[in-house]
Amino acid sequence: MERIARIQAELAKAGIDGWLFFDFHNRDPISYRILGLEFGKFTSRRWFYLVPKSGPPVKLVSAVEAGKLDALPGEKRVYRSWRELLDHLRGMLDGLSTVAMQYSPRGDVPYVSIVDAGTVELVRAAGVEVVSSAPLVQVFEAVLTPEQLESHVKAGEKIHRIKDEAFALVSQKVRGGHVITAYDVQQFIVRRFEEEGLTCQGEYPIVGTNEQPADPHFEPTPENARPIKLGDTLLVDLWAKLKEPNAVFYDITWCAFVGENPPAKYSEIFRLACQARDAALALVQERFAQGQPLAGYEVDDAARQVIEKAGYGPYFVHRTGHNIGTEVHGNGANLDNLETRDNRLLVPGLCFSIEPGIYLPGEMAVRTEINVFITHDGKPQVYGPIQKELVLL
Repeated sequence: MERIARIQAELAKAGIDGWLFFDFHNRDPISYRILGLEFGKFTSRRWFYLVPKSGPPVKLVSAVEAGKLDALPGEKRVYRSWRELLDHLRGMLDGLSTVAMQYSPRGDVPYVSIVDAGTVELVRAAGVEVVSSAPLVQVFEAVLTPEQLESHVKAGEKIHRIKDEAFALVSQKVRGGHVITAYDVQQFIVRRFEEEGLTCQGEYPIVGTNEQPADPHFEPTPENARPIKLGDTLLVDLWAKLKEPNAVFYDITWCAFVGENPPAKYSEIFRLACQARDAALALVQERFAQGQPLAGYEVDDAARQVIEKAGYGPYFVHRTGHNIGTEVHGNGANLDNLETRDNRLLVPGLCFSIEPGIYLPGEMAVRTEINVFITHDGKPQVYGPIQKELVLL
């Protein structure tokens, strides 16, 4: 089976003896996706599936749900009691030193921290070291194909055009003496997504003025809508993907000022956010040019240091960036040493955002966001324009 051969090839590269997949009550969607199983079907008993780095896989299933893994290759072992489960599990693991599981030491990478502590204890009791599957999951879930990259680029071209249209609409309405709210702008963007064959999967763009985007996930609604007026600061965060199978998201944030003379503080924090973004991008470019490894948390450090040095550290309240895939927040390395310590390496084929921000509660906020793709020959590439100056409306 091609899928199993690919898993075994990645295990060999990583120097791990096997990948032990496990589920109970549909707790681990990652296992189902990687193994090509249908997720969400009735699963009331524990199952294990061991893919060794060489040789045939082994499946362990309950007698109550003995056909659970029949779609997968390998020897089937069936247990009735918990004692038989433990005996079979020890037998499956015999001779192995390390197995990967959906586990993260200290929960550093919670996106793959799925297997419960007790099950990890069972595996360790068999004399096997459990290592994190996070780097393996990234290979299978976050490395883009050429077709997926093309979908990302096409979505980006449409999204930048829609962003420009949204800003032009605000300028036209405000300067023409007409009422337009952040909610109106959001709904305009959503309508344009539909017209351009894009989907944001029900998670709508962020549009806010003045103090509103100091909440990084501010959501404009009819209830909080208010007219956009001259002198307002404006932040727009929009993301979408093509309505095609396996299409990849594009996700950007731009800042504007409704008028000609932005407040000095607004200009200052926007400039700092841009410098932080550029410092992060420069580190990625430098490490890949040198052929040196780079973890997500290191990129976060590079951006955060710029903002901290300027005295705004407490107001940069989120990670520097996130992986981008078929979900807007994908399952690869994030640029994070704040909310988590993401020690996954950035590898060719990954797409991720760089989006530092400064959030001053009750006053104003900025965020600048670009998308970076690491080409398969190891060259960081940004598709689409990078905001250098505030947009004046």
